[in-house]
Amino acid sequence: MTVISDLTPAETRVWRAFPRGESVDFRAAGDEPPAPGDDWGAERTVRASVLRALLVKAPREEGEIAALAVTGARITGALELRHAVIEAPVRLSDCHFDDVPDLYAAQLRELDLSRSVLPGLTSGALRVEGVVRMTGCRVRGPARLGGARISGALFLEGAEFSAPGASEPALQLNQMAIGEDLWAPGMRVDGQLRLTGAAVAGRVNLQDAELENLGGIALDAQNLQVEAHVRARCVRVRGRVELRGSRIPGRLDLLHARLSHPGDTALRASSAVIGELWLRGGDRIEGALSLRRSQIEILTVEPEMLPDQVYLGNLTYTVLAPHEPAARRLPMLDRDGERYEPHAYEQLTAAYRHIGDDDAARLVQLAKQRRRRATLTWYGRLWGYVQDAAVGYGFRPLRAVAWLLSLLAVGSIAYGLEHPRPVKADEAPDFNPVFYTLDLLLPVIGFGQEQAFAPAGWHQWLSYALIITGWILATTVAAGVTRSISRQ
Repeated sequence: MTVISDLTPAETRVWRAFPRGESVDFRAAGDEPPAPGDDWGAERTVRASVLRALLVKAPREEGEIAALAVTGARITGALELRHAVIEAPVRLSDCHFDDVPDLYAAQLRELDLSRSVLPGLTSGALRVEGVVRMTGCRVRGPARLGGARISGALFLEGAEFSAPGASEPALQLNQMAIGEDLWAPGMRVDGQLRLTGAAVAGRVNLQDAELENLGGIALDAQNLQVEAHVRARCVRVRGRVELRGSRIPGRLDLLHARLSHPGDTALRASSAVIGELWLRGGDRIEGALSLRRSQIEILTVEPEMLPDQVYLGNLTYTVLAPHEPAARRLPMLDRDGERYEPHAYEQLTAAYRHIGDDDAARLVQLAKQRRRRATLTWYGRLWGYVQDAAVGYGFRPLRAVAWLLSLLAVGSIAYGLEHPRPVKADEAPDFNPVFYTLDLLLPVIGFGQEQAFAPAGWHQWLSYALIITGWILATTVAAGVTRSISRQ
């Protein structure tokens, strides 16, 4: 085995342990994970060049499995493994790196940096056959893992990433392929977390994570591909969540989430395909919600979480849960700017019909006609008001009966108190105020009363009003019936 002659005692311990895969722990009993700036002595300091020589030259002992397993060391210099092919697992936990490790396009069996402190990480196009563990890591510069390929899982639970003063995202996982889960509950990112174009074969767990990028995109996950679920319960985000074009066949779980991006879009999941979207139990979203052009099988959203601006153009869903009265759901359709979106009303109608709530479906259709009325010309709006008052655009047919009975009562009383004179006294039938009023109100049916009597004075004006009202009622009822039949 080749030995470097100027090894320090600490480095000698690591060098001798490597061929046998033994762990070297430099921590004293009760030591806490290292913090930046800690002045560790030579007894726990290892040069990165020594670690590189171990990994690249790969000294072996027959019958043993080599591994680099170091805990609690200070690593000086840059660990340069660019394009290296490393057969041994690399485990550098609870370590403090003085310089940014460079693992660009390296091929590793396993990488463990749990609870270590790093000034940054360059690992673009990295290839790892097993898992990558960065549990509890503290990275104080850009962590670049874009384009990495990890056959196993990526563990980031409790990790902290920040890139103060940098012009790039704090954590870059864009175009990454993960063969199992992305496990990051409790992770904190001060800056942008970029997941654009990433593919995760298992689940994504961001429960209790804190993402903050004020005035910008906190989570950029456009075109994210997840084969299972995204669990983001109790996540706290200050900045935009961007999920445009993502594919999540399982559940996007945002229960008890707190999303805040005032004055801009807080959550954009447009043009996405999602099995289930859960928006329940959390604070009211601060900022706009955009679900335009998305396909969601089950949309679970509480009205209390919805912000003042909700964009639902061409959104399709099969089930809307929990079941709420139409009066609680309709306001979200009115928040889609000033533009009239008929598809949003049709989709909500279909959701109510899917569960057999036809009354709620009719209420939605009535609201649709009223919203459409605002887009018409003045005479179209006037006719709309008449239809609404008369029969509720055909969705309130009993209203026409009420109008008819009210007008019938008015006419019957008025003509019953003072009969109109007969046109031909010797040929006129006996006067009946009820059927005379019906003759005036019903434009098609005749009872022989209207033609036999000629009212005068204010009775004549009343007859004109009843005739006109009758025609309006008949027309609006016909239009409403036609509309109702066409919806079946």
